[in-house]
Amino acid sequence: MSAVSSAARLAVRAAAAGSLGLNQGIRLADTQAREVVDDIFAHALKKQTGVSLKYMLDFGSSPIERQLVLSSQFLHKELPVRLAHRVAELENLPYGLSSKSSILKVRDWYVESFKELRTFPHIRDANDELKFTELLRHIYRRHANVVPVMAKGVAELKRELSERAVLTEMPEIHQFLDGFYLSRIGIRILIGQHIALHEPSKANHIGLICTKCSPWQVAQDAINDARSICMREYGAAPDVSIYGDPNFVFAYVPSHLHHMVFELVKNSLRAVQDRFEDADDEPPPIRLVVAEGGEDVTIKVSDEGGGIPRSGLARIWTYLYSTAKSRVQMEELQDDTDGPAVLAGYGYGLPVSRLYARYFGGDLQIISMEGYGTDAYLHLNRLGNVQEPLP
Repeated sequence: MSAVSSAARLAVRAAAAGSLGLNQGIRLADTQAREVVDDIFAHALKKQTGVSLKYMLDFGSSPIERQLVLSSQFLHKELPVRLAHRVAELENLPYGLSSKSSILKVRDWYVESFKELRTFPHIRDANDELKFTELLRHIYRRHANVVPVMAKGVAELKRELSERAVLTEMPEIHQFLDGFYLSRIGIRILIGQHIALHEPSKANHIGLICTKCSPWQVAQDAINDARSICMREYGAAPDVSIYGDPNFVFAYVPSHLHHMVFELVKNSLRAVQDRFEDADDEPPPIRLVVAEGGEDVTIKVSDEGGGIPRSGLARIWTYLYSTAKSRVQMEELQDDTDGPAVLAGYGYGLPVSRLYARYFGGDLQIISMEGYGTDAYLHLNRLGNVQEPLP
């Protein structure tokens, strides 16, 4: 049995395990040349190579010409493997999800990027590296809207199956989405890091990574952004008190940290505002604590927004579940690069934030007291020595 047919059969068998029926969408073989399909599935059999935050820091500390060429050579070889893994999954999803037009669109974006990388000649010198970096910029832009487009496809499936099952009863879908979005975070940070090494240098930055990232300051910025949106949506916003050492710094990606803290504070603001909207007293402030440990930096966000029933705790980690009173329509979803544009209704905030935390060896935990409030614990690995948890 060939490697290609083996990969295809494995993907089909895994998808069929929980499927309601065969996918009826446009297969890859219907739209692409045979050699392209064979190449994709051959790459989908190859092992992905994970990197750590420390590796990226060490490698990018002095981005001389030779190092940039080596980085390009690594990405030239690694990115097609990662893209192929995702294409093979997108081609063989259960419940007919692969046939949804939004999912097909995302699959085709991945196929186009795979083909461009595979047809790009071997990188030998700085001139080749510059041309390759331009290609990476093009690919980075192409995939900017992957999250909302995927969300649209999954929402469509959820509507179709609402009478037969609920999405929380489809562990295969959630397992796939966790792996898919985790992989996307990895692909975007690898490409983004390489591109950023070409940008004018910023103080205390190595590419996207800030070597002196202040969790206190990032948290303060995230609080300001979340309260601003809360004010716009409700006309008021509870206070947020922040505790910790404002001078403590560690190496991290500030945009990732902002995304996670923003999501947690936004959820707490909404819960408190909803609970005390008609109360005569001022709503109790939300508390945010930054704690420095030997291995972890932990950020705790505590509110008195009424909490979540224990029966609903499992659902907060499922995609397209939201406790918001009014949901946004899937057509309104924005790109996720700068955080959500509305206060609530996405249903992606917590599961995606947990993936951001886990990408560099951290985690996100939610502990709730129904009738009182919720505590969120965001753990960040401060050593930077954990390799990507590749799906």
